Amino acid sequence: QVQLVESGGGLVQPGGSLRLSCAASGITFGINVMGWYRQAPGKEREERELVAVISSGGTTYYADSVKGRFTIPRDNAKNTVDLQMNSLKPEDTAVYYCNARPPKPEWFKGYWGQGTQVTVSS
Repeated sequence: QVQLVESGGGLVQPGGSLRLSCAASGITFGINVMGWYRQAPGKEREERELVAVISSGGTTYYADSVKGRFTIPRDNAKNTVDLQMNSLKPEDTAVYYCNARPPKPEWFKGYWGQGTQVTVSS
């Protein structure tokens, strides 16, 4: 049984930092593309926004809105992927979801965690 368990969300002031963590089990972690997505208030599941991904080889991609502020380290020995978020802005407020996408089948969008709330507010 595949499980992705996110942790680390919470309330933070603008300009602050948070570190999210996703612990995976039931998958061959090292071959998956791991990603973080977010769903802003009032948005539907289909409108989840890609925040950052990291390939099995360590190649990263960041959305323009978070580039330079967020990083996505992965630890294949511990089956974890984190999201280090710095210089947080109110528009970063969302539920953040971890995603694990295996290389095959190509049509499969991957497994999802249950999400963790991040609120940026003074």
